Amino acid sequence: MFDIFKTFPLLVLSVLWAHPLRAAPPSPPSDRPNVLMIAVDDLNDWIEPLGGHPHVQTPNFTRLAQMGVTFTAAHCQSPLCNSSRCSVMTSLRPSTTGIYGLAPFFRHTDKWKNRESLNQCFRRQGYQTYTAGKIYHATHGRTAEEFDHIGPVGLPRRFPEQPLVQPRPIGNNPWVDWGLFEHDETEKTDYDVASWTIDQIRQTNRQKPFFIACGFFQPHVPCYPPPKYWNLYSKFSSLIPNIDPLDRLDCSPFAWYTHWYHPEPRLAWLRKHDQHDHLVRSYLACTTFVDAQLGRVLDALQGSSYADNTIICLWSDHGYHLGEKNMTGKTTLWRRSTHVPLMFAGPGIPTNQQRSSAAELLDIYPTLTQLCGLQTPDDLEGTCLIEQIRDPAAGQKRVAITDHNPGNQSIRNQQYTLIHYGDGSEEFYDHRADPNEQTNRISDPTMQEEIHALRSRLTPDMAGLIEGSKARVLERRGNDYYWQNQKIDPDHPPMDISPHQPKDIPRITP
Repeated sequence: MFDIFKTFPLLVLSVLWAHPLRAAPPSPPSDRPNVLMIAVDDLNDWIEPLGGHPHVQTPNFTRLAQMGVTFTAAHCQSPLCNSSRCSVMTSLRPSTTGIYGLAPFFRHTDKWKNRESLNQCFRRQGYQTYTAGKIYHATHGRTAEEFDHIGPVGLPRRFPEQPLVQPRPIGNNPWVDWGLFEHDETEKTDYDVASWTIDQIRQTNRQKPFFIACGFFQPHVPCYPPPKYWNLYSKFSSLIPNIDPLDRLDCSPFAWYTHWYHPEPRLAWLRKHDQHDHLVRSYLACTTFVDAQLGRVLDALQGSSYADNTIICLWSDHGYHLGEKNMTGKTTLWRRSTHVPLMFAGPGIPTNQQRSSAAELLDIYPTLTQLCGLQTPDDLEGTCLIEQIRDPAAGQKRVAITDHNPGNQSIRNQQYTLIHYGDGSEEFYDHRADPNEQTNRISDPTMQEEIHALRSRLTPDMAGLIEGSKARVLERRGNDYYWQNQKIDPDHPPMDISPHQPKDIPRITP
């Protein structure tokens, strides 16, 4: 499909290949490739290229994987929308910015309000920039200062008259809902986002290369798949993933603190109300719906005059639990919450290949700028992935680090994960022997060398919560912990955590 010798100057390409970790000399704007960046909200590894669920149907994710390179060990920097997306678009870690919660947006802070974002970097260097749907959290970043052209908002616009799930989980959050909703796919916002993106791709006679950021909302709750997608999963008697209800008995009890009170239900609640299979089916069906919107956008690009000169980058902001570890939602440091799709395709990128080396979402910023021959800011914390894209043996010693509120981190390499919590407790997993992280081997004497190696990569001085932090934030004050500014009472967890008991929640002592 791609003819790099027509679309990417030989001089720039040779510099990239010879010096993949250095910024390439700026090339003329007219010679630079376009960029189509696609973000998907709350999408875990349940797509065919990552093999995360045996029954998932995602032919267009597979199609994109065949067009380029898929990173199979990519992880987010934060298991939460706002903090993850701020990290992606600034190439700074939450442990640097202090942005861990759903607020504040980095532009609303004194320290980071003038930070040059990924889209601004492209705009400053001659690109026409476009956005539609959810790229930054909520509607942040949808201003003339960020993008030249702004499309549909990435929030749901159709809801059933009454919630489909009754009774409601904790907090009665109206967005935490799922199930079959009789509506057409053309009534969903993601369909509008894809249509608007297609219209921009079909424009001709451009004077500048384009940077299009297209953000899909599903499979984020509410998971309302149109009937045609819901029916794709009717033949399976059960869709529930591999779950051990006693899985957390060897985990750090402190892990409960990292998702102490949030609207997504615990596994015990789903089972009590016979909702587990319905939620999983809704999530899978919404994933296939988003796959169809991806296919529409890929069709438009491949049928356009920009097909051979556009770099595609697809990512998800974080993963999502669907019963694993006795919970649903995100905001944990386990693999289900941190493992994400990350794909690149386009001129100069190998086709139909996978990379098992660790990668991080904050690598997207320097990778895209250097693939396009732009001057790359020298204070980015991400690593350019060009060498790993080019060479399957590259990056074997890399780790991926995820932050979730001050004091809590996971450190991952190709085989192992260390999770370190704010009270000093830890977990350690061997992915090759235990891909679902069901056996904590932190006390295993044969693992101490590997544990020490990952422990040495922990961030020694994580930034505290930045001013204005709220929503899904955990803070230590003296010997007590506060979740969203409310003191945690270990004797009264906010929802049934069966088969665990309040005694499994840690006591913080002096």
